[in-house]
Amino acid sequence: MAPVLDVCIRGAGIVGRTLALLLARERLRVGLVQAPAAPGHSDVRAYALNAASRQLLESVRSWPDGAHATPVTRMEVHGDEGGRVEFRCGPEPALAWIVDVPAMEQRLDEALRYQALVSVLEAPAKAGLTVVCEGRSSVTRAEFGVQYDIQPYGQHAVAARLRCEKPHGNVAHQWFQGGEVLALLPMGGEAPAEGGHSLALVWSVGQDRGDSLLRCAAEDFESQLTAASHEALGRLTLTSERKSWPLQLARADRWCGPGWALAGDAAHSIHPLAGQGLNLGLADARMLAQVLHEREYWRPVGDIRLLRRYERSRKADVMAMEATTDGLQRLFAQDHAAFAAVRNTGMRGFDAMGPVKQWAIRQASGL
Repeated sequence: MAPVLDVCIRGAGIVGRTLALLLARERLRVGLVQAPAAPGHSDVRAYALNAASRQLLESVRSWPDGAHATPVTRMEVHGDEGGRVEFRCGPEPALAWIVDVPAMEQRLDEALRYQALVSVLEAPAKAGLTVVCEGRSSVTRAEFGVQYDIQPYGQHAVAARLRCEKPHGNVAHQWFQGGEVLALLPMGGEAPAEGGHSLALVWSVGQDRGDSLLRCAAEDFESQLTAASHEALGRLTLTSERKSWPLQLARADRWCGPGWALAGDAAHSIHPLAGQGLNLGLADARMLAQVLHEREYWRPVGDIRLLRRYERSRKADVMAMEATTDGLQRLFAQDHAAFAAVRNTGMRGFDAMGPVKQWAIRQASGL
């Protein structure tokens, strides 16, 4: 007997929910497996989404409203010995948008509520195709014999929400210093009041230092953070809890097999220094939906030849971003003076190359 579902998506995170909406638009019957909600804690995550991700979420009516998506009109990246690169938006209205995760999840849930072809499940069900979107801690990969190669960075990302003394003016700041990567991302919406005083923090530090930053008093944390940011935005004040998670480079040896496929962090995980992790996952969802849309009428959704089209189309982009983020992280983790001279000279040279910078901006947009 034919399965009741065409596709079963294991994992109801942002990538899984977006994929469910895309596939339902193709008139496929979708089951979305959602784990029980964890005990309530404030969610301090914010993602930098590019133009391609915005277009995708708008297409399924899940882009957050103007109060929860802040355009980044300029980005300043600082090295550890005077190196500096500045990016400005060109024809596009923004380099990226810093999106509040709870607001985005709410919009996705609202869209799913009105999508009759998507059923929310408590457990996996039989389907022509199973898509694993459980994140990097997926327990389902092993069922399909997938090896997940993990290379820990020995770092943790510390995240929080902040208030800055000086207005951010829709500018994102990033510092590479002493092996650490500090990013201050503007928040407050499309038209933040008085130039904007809300920030999202992502601070990549060594594991021991990460533990210390989580345990220390709020005043001590704020002082260390203000000093690390060279007081570019004045005094920084915590407005949320601090959260932390380990950083790693990870990839699955296979992304698909007969009747199954991986997407998002279940297939790949990168360092957050470029802010591209969720963009890669949403691009996976978009491509898988496109491949299923373009399939021959006689080919079932779980056909291995079909799924390999998806795998081939995405692996090159993902591997290129892996190489970029991993190379930058390792380059700035070196404390030898020769490495410092090379990387900072390189940053200054890159900053002077206008056409190359514009090419990089277009690549990052995902368009």
